[in-house]
Amino acid sequence: MEQILHGSVRTTKTVRRAIQHSQASLNALAAQHGLNPKTVAEWRQRDFAHDARMGLQEVRSTALTPEEEAAMVSFRKYMLLPLDDCLYALQPSFPHLTRSSLHRCLQRHGISRLPPEISPRSRNSRSTPLATSISILPKLTPMKVGRI
Repeated sequence: MEQILHGSVRTTKTVRRAIQHSQASLNALAAQHGLNPKTVAEWRQRDFAHDARMGLQEVRSTALTPEEEAAMVSFRKYMLLPLDDCLYALQPSFPHLTRSSLHRCLQRHGISRLPPEISPRSRNSRSTPLATSISILPKLTPMKVGRI
């Protein structure tokens, strides 16, 4: 199985292990593998041979506070509304909320997709609280607009 490497990688796991187990000098190893001596020194100090994660160590939102995230997650779990409906309902309370930040928040908490029986694509009956409240409203007739 071939190793998947990102664009700026210069070493593979095999080269890293060889660097870690070799007794040769830093300059000799650097010349042998075509690396900078600082890179060889870094890999010698590490206890592992895989690439370390370079992003945030804990995944969190940069746009939302933990309290806002908790409120959005509990709203979604309780109301079971589609993403856009959640967005329009939550925007008055959180004016800085965007569709993408709400979607990323729901993805982090594992509730970005509604269960199939509640999904709007397969919804034949109007069983959600919002749909029920809309269905009992009287039908509105269009108003005639006159000139002023």
